[in-house]
Amino acid sequence: MPMNPIPTLPLAAAAAARAALPLCATLSAALLAGCLASAPTVGGGSASPTTGSAAGATASGNSEHLERCNATLGVLRIEEDVRSPWYAHYYSRVGSTAPLLSLLIMQSNCFVVVERGTGERGIAAETARARGDEARESATRGKGQQVVADYLLKPEIVMNDKGTQGGSLGGVGRALPGPLGWVAGTASVRQNEVGTVLTLVDIRSTVRLAAAEGYSKNTNFSLGGIGIASQGALGGSAFARTDEGKLISASFVDAYNKLVVGLRQYKAQAVKGGLGEGGTLGVSGGSTAASKAVDAKKSGQK
Repeated sequence: MPMNPIPTLPLAAAAAARAALPLCATLSAALLAGCLASAPTVGGGSASPTTGSAAGATASGNSEHLERCNATLGVLRIEEDVRSPWYAHYYSRVGSTAPLLSLLIMQSNCFVVVERGTGERGIAAETARARGDEARESATRGKGQQVVADYLLKPEIVMNDKGTQGGSLGGVGRALPGPLGWVAGTASVRQNEVGTVLTLVDIRSTVRLAAAEGYSKNTNFSLGGIGIASQGALGGSAFARTDEGKLISASFVDAYNKLVVGLRQYKAQAVKGGLGEGGTLGVSGGSTAASKAVDAKKSGQK
């Protein structure tokens, strides 16, 4: 009885299959492992952005991407706008940005961070207890010890696009060799992006001193479908959703680094006549120096 001939691929298809073998092996491993996703990036980097610890002017295990200051610039308060749409949207999903930013700022040695928000309520309660009748007497708990901030830092998440870019890599999983047999499926790539902004405000004057934008993205790979292997059925999805918190933290590191670099080159803005004294753009009939100059010029032209 003649044996059935072994099925063969056309030359072009065989060449394409051989070229796809390395990618097939990678995607197959991802399929079996359950997921495959790239690490979040800080600008052009890929290391984890929030690691280590901080204690005063020292830091340990912090990211090599984090900018540091040789001299501390002042005392800082982190102020989230809890009534803004971005806060209402993200708080239930990733929580407050203050702990993350506090760690980064302390590690950088650029500012001394004071406790505000929920921690401040605990401080107020302990202060009241210390001044009550039941507390032990202590010469170190007198008034006038709390430090007031010089600057305010406002964080904002301004953009978050999930899976807005991407496409299919084609049927690269259809001709896997060995025991995997023929796997029918497709691979796709999607990018996730986050944008953030940090604004530094002088508390005494309420002037915005500096602002910086941060950006982070990662790429997710998915491989799905169903195939028949020599041992039986093989199927499932390897799609890995982006860890939103890691993307946001990486974007804030990028924004903070840019803010520190900008502050190293800081030069105060100067307005003729002084800030808040009317500026240099006058109007006819106004009371500012610039406005009076406009009227004087008109009088001279008559």
